[in-house]
Amino acid sequence: MSLPCLKSPERVLAALTIAVTLVSGAWAQDSQSNPMPQAPSATRPAAAPKPFKVEDYAKPHSPFPNLIAPYTSRQVPAPSLSNTPRIESMLQDGKLMLSMDDAIAIALENNMDIAIQRYNMSIADTDILRTKAGATFLGTNFGVVQNTPGGTTGGLGTTVGTGPGGTSAGAAGAGAGLGGIVSSTLGLGPAVTSFDPILSANLQIDRNYTQSSSIFSPIPIGNTNTGSANFSYLQGFQWGSNISLGFNNTHVTSNNPTNTYTPFLASTLQFRLTQHLLQGFGFAPNRRFIQIAKTNREISDVVFRLQVTTTVDQIQNMYWDLVNAYENVKVQQDALALANRTLSDNKKQVEIGTLAPIEVVRAESTVATDQQQLTVAQTNLELQQLLMKNALSRTLVDPALADADVIPTDTMLLPEVEPVVPTQDLVDSALSRRPELAEARMNLHNTAISNKAIRNNLLPSLDLFAYYGGSGIGGDVNPILQTCQPGQNPISNFCFDPNRAAPPFRTAHSVGYSNTLSQLVNSSAPDKGVGVTLSIPIRNRVAQALQIRSELEYRQEQMRLQQIENQIRIEVRNAQFAVQQNRAGVAAAQAAVDLAQQSLEAEQKKYALGASTSTLVLQQSSALTQSRSNLVGARASYEKARVELDRATGQLLEHNGIDLSDAESGVVHKVPNVPYVQPRSQAKPDVVPQLPTQTVPENPPQPQN
Repeated sequence: MSLPCLKSPERVLAALTIAVTLVSGAWAQDSQSNPMPQAPSATRPAAAPKPFKVEDYAKPHSPFPNLIAPYTSRQVPAPSLSNTPRIESMLQDGKLMLSMDDAIAIALENNMDIAIQRYNMSIADTDILRTKAGATFLGTNFGVVQNTPGGTTGGLGTTVGTGPGGTSAGAAGAGAGLGGIVSSTLGLGPAVTSFDPILSANLQIDRNYTQSSSIFSPIPIGNTNTGSANFSYLQGFQWGSNISLGFNNTHVTSNNPTNTYTPFLASTLQFRLTQHLLQGFGFAPNRRFIQIAKTNREISDVVFRLQVTTTVDQIQNMYWDLVNAYENVKVQQDALALANRTLSDNKKQVEIGTLAPIEVVRAESTVATDQQQLTVAQTNLELQQLLMKNALSRTLVDPALADADVIPTDTMLLPEVEPVVPTQDLVDSALSRRPELAEARMNLHNTAISNKAIRNNLLPSLDLFAYYGGSGIGGDVNPILQTCQPGQNPISNFCFDPNRAAPPFRTAHSVGYSNTLSQLVNSSAPDKGVGVTLSIPIRNRVAQALQIRSELEYRQEQMRLQQIENQIRIEVRNAQFAVQQNRAGVAAAQAAVDLAQQSLEAEQKKYALGASTSTLVLQQSSALTQSRSNLVGARASYEKARVELDRATGQLLEHNGIDLSDAESGVVHKVPNVPYVQPRSQAKPDVVPQLPTQTVPENPPQPQN
């Protein structure tokens, strides 16, 4: 069927335009009324974070094939101050849904204490690079960085570093002297020659005019032009030897007619070998810097493990503080709701005359008290949420993260039967695993290395040296001088006699630079010798004081090692006691909750029968609220005690399934698996107290005044 109104092309085009517009509008309305479902924020794919690469700065830039590489600076990548995508993937509807495993994983990636500690391993590498060249080490910070507020760390006593990279604790502690921190004898001893070859050069051109001051001078103003090119090479070796090579060249021209040669060339070459025979002899005093630096590098790995252990310990305690605060808010909300319902019922009974007005005042007082407790619980929860977000992030600039509420999705899980491990087994585990003990042993090893060098420093300085060299000359015979004739005296007749000249000029009036250099090695004018150098400090009091001080510091380190071992033994036993005590505390708190619950139910039954008052019900409700709050705190204390036991025995990382390489790179590939934790959805819900309704009589009695 044809439409007569659409026969012209213009009308057909207009109709099509209108139809497309209407269909597009319909599609737009349909898309607005039925939007496409968006994937929840927790499941959106997270971009792969950039790992922290621990560079091996103990290896220098090779001069081959780029000769200038050792003289160019090496750039250290700027630190990443943004959060890793893992924390963003936990945001759901403006809330940070956080499990214990996720909290530890995010902390391993974002925690600033761990991020600062990562650099110390590379800093220790630079000391190895320095000492391989014969230079002394600068030292590495071995303190635990603990600048994250919130939570607690276990132990009877810890050394906490608050400066950049932590604070190093010296032998017997840090002592404040007249000029600041008291220095240690670690690393002192005989001087070490640079193991890196040192090539020096001195190039100079000089033009000197000298006015005559003698009547015997043949010219009034002397002009001397001097050019020098001097080179030297120096290198030490790890067994106490060093070599030096000197190569000097001089070119002199002068207008003085008394000079035999102008221009005049002079070159000297000398090779010298020196070997320490007493002080500085052998590998021990000359390699001490390298050995100490390598041990310090191993210590930096141990300290990083200690840092991760301390931070994980802190994060777990913070998480249980958050769970405690979260559960306590729910307890206080239930208490306030019951108080409000009691107040409402009391008001109704006062209105109908079955209750005295004073009961409303009592109920209002209870509501105010419960409201105060709820406010305290809520503000404490907000504080714990803020502390947790700060510990798990590098920046809180993101408003989505800063404003998000942290919801703990895990809660406590108590084992049915407490595992019983012999105390000695726990102590043995701690003595073999605790990083503090390994660090103390390495420090003692460093002190022993240093003491060998310091004892060598007591000896006199006796050096054996030998050298070989030569000299050569060249240039031209002064053109002013005439060749002496037979029978002429070269001095009185002011002439040049080839027979009395230096060997190179006996056959020629001009000697080139190549001939001059050949004289250095053809024994034309050799310079060789051997000798010893002896230096004996009379009384030697400085070296004696240094040696006895180093021995005293070594004994202090031994005592400190034993002290740490004793402390670890006490910490293990104390942690074991804490687990037992807190497990008993949970049982007692649970019994108190059961008693309070049954007491409240009994009082509520009396109230329903009219044999009790709302005041007594509120008292029992308050007792139940306090008991429930105590139970939450007891469970949190128990979980903290188990965390402390793992830390004390050195098994915190292993029991939580933490890969230390993930902590080093800052990218977690293996998510931790924390024991004694269960999802909140699987936990048994607490019984919320309810206020029963009381039957109101048809003809209520009037309250007596």
